[in-house]
Amino acid sequence: MTDITELIDIENGRLSGKIFYDQEIYEQELEKVWKRAWCMLAHDSMIPKRGDYLQTYIGEDPIMVVRQKDGSVRAFLNQCRHRGMRICRADKGTAKAFTCSFHGWAYDLAGDLIQVPRQNTAYPETFERGDFGAVKVPRIQYYKGFWFGTWDKDAPDFEDYLGSAKYYLDGYIDRWDGGMEQVAFHRWVLPNNWKFMAEQPTSDMQHSEITHISAATVLNKGSDAADRTLRGNDPVGRQFFADFGHGGAWYGEKGAEVPNTGQAMQAYEAQPEIAEMIARRLGDDREVRGHLNIWPTFMLLGNYTIRVTHPRGPHEQEVWAWTFVPKDAPEEIKDSIRRDVLRTFTPAGMFEADDALNWEEMQHILKGKVARETGYLYQMVGAPIQWDEGCYPGGSSAHVFSDNAAINMYANYLDMMTSDSWEELMEKRAQHRMGLPTTPAAVQA
Repeated sequence: MTDITELIDIENGRLSGKIFYDQEIYEQELEKVWKRAWCMLAHDSMIPKRGDYLQTYIGEDPIMVVRQKDGSVRAFLNQCRHRGMRICRADKGTAKAFTCSFHGWAYDLAGDLIQVPRQNTAYPETFERGDFGAVKVPRIQYYKGFWFGTWDKDAPDFEDYLGSAKYYLDGYIDRWDGGMEQVAFHRWVLPNNWKFMAEQPTSDMQHSEITHISAATVLNKGSDAADRTLRGNDPVGRQFFADFGHGGAWYGEKGAEVPNTGQAMQAYEAQPEIAEMIARRLGDDREVRGHLNIWPTFMLLGNYTIRVTHPRGPHEQEVWAWTFVPKDAPEEIKDSIRRDVLRTFTPAGMFEADDALNWEEMQHILKGKVARETGYLYQMVGAPIQWDEGCYPGGSSAHVFSDNAAINMYANYLDMMTSDSWEELMEKRAQHRMGLPTTPAAVQA
């Protein structure tokens, strides 16, 4: 097993390129990160009716998410207990039961085995179907329209896992009395390590003024695009981070957020009754909506792109991206959001193409042994860390450009990779809380 502690130097802001490249480290990630973290499985609008289902993943494991007859949701491994084939091969649909296309073993909506061909004549009397149901995801939790799951029975409750990130997540998904719905979906594969993309919404706003300058110039001329020139030449903003690796950042100051949504959406939110609704639900200070990542890869971008990424080995990731809209918004507002996302953060989107080129080149360069050992620097820490400053819970820095949230993300990654249980992980996170000595109880708060 690779000693990951020799590859991550949190105190000096240095990472080895090996953590983005080595197969052995990736296998450790599947065990230590993906079998332990809470992962987004579905939104209510994706499985609205009884019997509705979809396929997703936790790490590399295929998962069935199914609306039950009583309206609840169950999730189980999409693998037949007979020979390991998928129980269901369709991406989504509505069903009364699922039958493996290999030998015909059938499962009900909860993943329990209900039929085995030739059971009465070809199997012994001791064979019990109840012993061979699909492997269930043991922990499922609902949060404001979204369903999350984890393989780890000892994981903290999802809201405890969010910690201070709950405040910022609610700013995206809890603004609307009528809730949200997904209106478009794209998925694609990128040839790079999954952590490159996770890091960006967690921390890296600085790349936008270099990587995206050409695209932003073009998009600013669009009739309904966000006016990104409002950020100015010396932009202000804030970056935050939470204990279990979550983080985000946004442009603007309290009461003067620089919006990422299109101009039609901005005008809609400025209507007195809509602004009053948002303030009633979130409070007057909850204007922040820049970029956010809930560790490991539940990402929310300011213009209503919501995505998860699934690892596909150390050199590849699969991106699943949805366009969400306020369910009660007028159709022209929903269409404005859809077109803005289409232009920016889809496979053909300008910002997405910019980012993908960087990550692909970085992964390609890591083929070189010297390049892999050179390492990366995370030393943009000039803005001091503050805790629970003003209306901003958690750790934060009063500068939109900072590496603090990225360092916190990799510190959490290091602690996960070196811990055998959630109890051990929580003790380490309490000891390693950046910028403030604290206790295990504080981490759970």
